[in-house]
Amino acid sequence: MPVGTQATVKAVTQEMLEALDARVILGNTYHLFLRPGMDTIRVLGGLHRFMSWDRAILTDSGGFQVFSLGKLRQIREDGVEFRSHLDGSLQFLSPEASIQAQRALGSDIVMAFDECTPFPATQVEARASMELSMRWARRSREEFAKLAPEDDAQSVFGIIQGGMYHQLRAESLSQLVDVGFDGYAIGGLGVGEEKAQLYEILAAIAPAAPSGQPRYLMGVGTPEDLVECVAHGVDMFDCVLPTRNARNGQVFSSIGRMNMRNVRHHRDDRPLDESCVCGVCRRYSRAYIRHLYQCDEILASMLCTYHNLAFYLDTMRRIRQAIRLGEFARFRASFTEKIGRVREL
Repeated sequence: MPVGTQATVKAVTQEMLEALDARVILGNTYHLFLRPGMDTIRVLGGLHRFMSWDRAILTDSGGFQVFSLGKLRQIREDGVEFRSHLDGSLQFLSPEASIQAQRALGSDIVMAFDECTPFPATQVEARASMELSMRWARRSREEFAKLAPEDDAQSVFGIIQGGMYHQLRAESLSQLVDVGFDGYAIGGLGVGEEKAQLYEILAAIAPAAPSGQPRYLMGVGTPEDLVECVAHGVDMFDCVLPTRNARNGQVFSSIGRMNMRNVRHHRDDRPLDESCVCGVCRRYSRAYIRHLYQCDEILASMLCTYHNLAFYLDTMRRIRQAIRLGEFARFRASFTEKIGRVREL
């Protein structure tokens, strides 16, 4: 899911996302809560109408963003009091307030309010954080049930926490299943742990989640992460890498990662990826795109963001097709072997 934190995926228009056939994009409750505010979005017809997007939207609860404020926030049992990063004003988010805000936004998938377990954390710290998130999950689900009719199209997902501790993760999942959610997200990964730790946690927890409901890994990851995490049972992902890295000149491709600021691309008339059929690769050369970066032209970020999103979305399409054909194991081996051979160009 391309990340559109503030009701926009950076450097691309909604028309571009439609051309790429992005089916779901991500918005963030914390940022939209502060600006333009829930009342404004509600008056303007909800988030879909506000941003002119008639496909699905998933909204994060704001828990991670509040957690990342550090000294600007105080976590209590009833919720989190924090200072706005915009103007320093005192604000408050609770499980109930987060669900109310997401209800006002009208997103298709609503996330329970949680605390992101810090990394590293002792087992005692991770347990305290996980148990708080589980109490908040129950309150989130109860508030959602109050606000959403049974036939409502909105879905609500719970978030599995527990840090790097398998037993805590298992307890978290068990409690969420007892509460009952429409899907189950895995939070608190991709926060600095070794890649082997991430895969180890996934291997233990993802297959244990209910098989008939979506499994969503939050904030991950690289193209190779997508393939490996699908192998462990994950269905959904979001990550800022394709958009953020594009703004810094990094392109993902079938031959590895390329830094378009490198002088080696100065007179290279090839497309970014000769195996890619996106609109950027059909029209523009590496030399031209490097020139745009050298001149600090906005178009450089736009073109590379478009291509990176195309590459990520196409990777997921190829994964789905390989699964349908019963060839995922072969696809995984080939993809991993190819990625392992290349380096940044």
